[in-house]
Amino acid sequence: MHTELHELLGRKPRLLIVDDQALNIQALHRVFAADCQVFMATSGAQALQLCSQQLPDLVLLDVQMPEMDGFEVCLRLKADPQLRETPVIFVTAHQDAETETRGLDCGAVDFISKPFNPAVVRARARTQLKLKLQSDLLRELAFIDGLTGLHNRRFFDERFNAELQRAQRNKSSLAIALIDVDFFKSYNDHYGHLSGDDCLRSVALALRTVLKRPGDIVCRFGGEEFACVLPETDEAGARAVAHALEQTVRALRVPHVLSDVCDLVTVSVGVAVGSPGPTCTMDSMLAQADIQLYRAKAQGRGQVCAQLLPDLALAA
Repeated sequence: MHTELHELLGRKPRLLIVDDQALNIQALHRVFAADCQVFMATSGAQALQLCSQQLPDLVLLDVQMPEMDGFEVCLRLKADPQLRETPVIFVTAHQDAETETRGLDCGAVDFISKPFNPAVVRARARTQLKLKLQSDLLRELAFIDGLTGLHNRRFFDERFNAELQRAQRNKSSLAIALIDVDFFKSYNDHYGHLSGDDCLRSVALALRTVLKRPGDIVCRFGGEEFACVLPETDEAGARAVAHALEQTVRALRVPHVLSDVCDLVTVSVGVAVGSPGPTCTMDSMLAQADIQLYRAKAQGRGQVCAQLLPDLALAA
């Protein structure tokens, strides 16, 4: 059923089935087991946890559940920046207009009535998975920098805010690195803007190769500046990544005869890392990283400056 989706995604679609009745979960599991990577939850709380961990492509959600009903689960999903685009199909024995209207108001995209027809369930799921994939592809294009192929500033802002909120909820550490190509104006003036574009593409590719974890991202921040977001990264880890970024760009050995650092293209890196307090904002943490970047430049460029920030220092 989902061969085309599998090929486009490079994996099986991820489907979460949420129902407090084991028999209903088993029945839906039989429908999708061959074509999807299926996750199962028997409560609203468990569903929300699995969504955060697995980022499903589609959620089949029972309406009537104890403690937290399907409407509340759907509202919480739509309130989460990382999950709000995940389509939700309600599976319910109720077929009245009031239930359907309330579900649509919560953000559901479709309804399936119990008892369900397997062919109908597959067809409706396939439709929503295709729409989700198309939406993701368009969204991805809007978040890509045309010159370097990295994610752009718009993506950075959205992703950083999501990771900041996650770090605040989990009381985990978060690091940000700002990277600036040293004396880039001089490079452009001497070698020309076409060579300058080639230089930025080479630097972007080098920075991307350093990041190994799926959650780590590097973006083009603007001009000759790049930014990395490193979730769940302590001071030692952040410093190690920052030094690897600096050394990897230097190892490209791109000539730069007008640089005051050396005769090669280099970067300066400023890092802020800490466990964000409840009042921390993206702007306040960026400001701390920018201070470290300024220090790196003032001390001669082509180097890393980093600082562990206590909660109070991260406050807005």
